[in-house]
Amino acid sequence: MPQIVGGSCSIRMASFIPGFNNTLDPKAQFYLELASECASLLEGQRNLVTNTANISSLVYHSLLETPLREGKPVNWVGFYLLDAKKANSLILGPFQGKPACTEITIGRGVCGTSALEAKTVVVKDVHEFPGHIACDAASKSEIVVPLTTPDGKVQGVFDIDASELDAFDDFDRIGLEAIAAMVVEASDF
Repeated sequence: MPQIVGGSCSIRMASFIPGFNNTLDPKAQFYLELASECASLLEGQRNLVTNTANISSLVYHSLLETPLREGKPVNWVGFYLLDAKKANSLILGPFQGKPACTEITIGRGVCGTSALEAKTVVVKDVHEFPGHIACDAASKSEIVVPLTTPDGKVQGVFDIDASELDAFDDFDRIGLEAIAAMVVEASDF
């Protein structure tokens, strides 16, 4: 995992992620370390573009490099954010991977569904998901986490695709939800 140099962590989550119950499972430990590195990147920075750019890069490279995901490589990590100019639309934000769809209607596809329902959507096989939007034909599974503010408003989504079926489990969901919450807490929308 890339090493990030940073000061003390003011954002909660560096040593505990609810749902992992302090487990010593290697994947839980991976996400605890990743959350700590995310906190270091987010500390002292409120700019949404800067934060989502750094987090998409860190998560993409960390998920690619960990042996815990061998055989289930990610091929896209990024953010779609509410479009201030067009109601009911998500607009492409910072990402890592091949070029992507630039606009997604809320309620359409995995990202739009996650935004509409304000809940994480884990898809084992994107070809089985009704209305899936194929931005990259290599994507076979996906997890999308809503960026939800404390007042319950969805500001966007955190989207991760993989080139193999059934690439995301409950550890991924819990870890990525924690990272998404950190981005929301650290950023001005």
